[in-house]
Amino acid sequence: MQCSWKAVILLALASIAIQYTAIRTLTSKPFQLCPLPSPQNCGLGGQETDPPFERGAAGGGGCDDYPYFSINATRKTHILVLATTRSGSSFVGQLLNQHQDVFYLFEPLYHVQTTLIPRLSHSRNAADRRVMLGASRDLLRSLYGCDLYFLESYIKPAPANHTTDKLFRRGASRALCQQPVCDAFGPADVNVEEGDCVKKCASLNMTLATEACREKRHVAIKIVRVPEIGDLRALVEDPRLNIKVIQLVRDPRGILSSRIETFRDTYRLWRIWRATGRRPYNLDLSQLTVVCEDFLSSVSTGLSHPYWLKGKYMLVRYEDLARNPLQKTKEIYDYLGLPMDKNVEDWIHANTRGSNEPSAKHKFGTVRDSAANAESWRLKLSYDMVEYTQSVCQKVLHQLGYKAVKSVEELKNMSLSLVQDKTFVPFL
Repeated sequence: MQCSWKAVILLALASIAIQYTAIRTLTSKPFQLCPLPSPQNCGLGGQETDPPFERGAAGGGGCDDYPYFSINATRKTHILVLATTRSGSSFVGQLLNQHQDVFYLFEPLYHVQTTLIPRLSHSRNAADRRVMLGASRDLLRSLYGCDLYFLESYIKPAPANHTTDKLFRRGASRALCQQPVCDAFGPADVNVEEGDCVKKCASLNMTLATEACREKRHVAIKIVRVPEIGDLRALVEDPRLNIKVIQLVRDPRGILSSRIETFRDTYRLWRIWRATGRRPYNLDLSQLTVVCEDFLSSVSTGLSHPYWLKGKYMLVRYEDLARNPLQKTKEIYDYLGLPMDKNVEDWIHANTRGSNEPSAKHKFGTVRDSAANAESWRLKLSYDMVEYTQSVCQKVLHQLGYKAVKSVEELKNMSLSLVQDKTFVPFL
């Protein structure tokens, strides 16, 4: 009787061991969600050659082969700059682009929009929005994994042999203007102008671009075609990614003024209002109201600190960055957990002072007197346009700390800032 009792116990233990082994075998490959070992993820010396989820015992590289904290501490950081057009996002993108360990892409979602919804402009159509957002999330997920081939599906005309000269703003990415992607410039060519890159570099080889992405420790992407942070929740919560969101905001009055100057055809009726003092009856007011609605929704979500954004969200006002670019950039890099290298500091010193260079006049340029530019809209918009903007954007102006003006004199008095001192601490 005693022997049979022991036998039952032994059989039970053996059964548990067999089930555990079977579960480990079944789940270790298909559902491997830990960072896979590579120079970027584990700080190991060798190159990652095996496809994901196909590493066997012979090749090593399972999650259990390395301590969790060792892997997690050095895994790729996937940086996402969430902004809207004419909010200073090109400037913020370059602050990341200048870092030697960052692979940066300038607005890859441009290709998604022009392919799927060519005429989309501030669309509130639910179907359009779902199509755009679904495709955008899929593309971003692939790009953060350095799968640039996925982007080819949206580039027109379609790349031949993984080669194209149609990638939007290719020259805005240092990594795509350097070796091994481009042989026209050497290691000593630190600050390559975007125009020079486009002229001197051959068509972009997506295979070489993919290799360049994999060689970098981190990936940064700037987007202006996703309305609000809530639209990115599925991406942020994806355990395969290490997303860090930087939401950039700007005074809506400044955004409106900049768009009127930059997109002259699209904002032609706003120009007529400014010139004549009379608001055209067919003016598309959604060009302004949508900005404020999206800001309000997105910022309200971010500042409410939902659990899925913990450690993954930082709100940055363009005006704070413009007034104190070096200090604010250091805060951004602290939030990202990255050291701010000398290239970034040098670029800040070279690009935040007044300039008469032609590149400073380009509509997407980043060479400017940043502090003076932050509130220059006050000298460009008429008071009635400002008053209307304040009425439709009242909530978000208050939430972000932008003061309303009550007279023409107050509007034009540049000695008084309309940006309140307000601290937005990253949600850590």
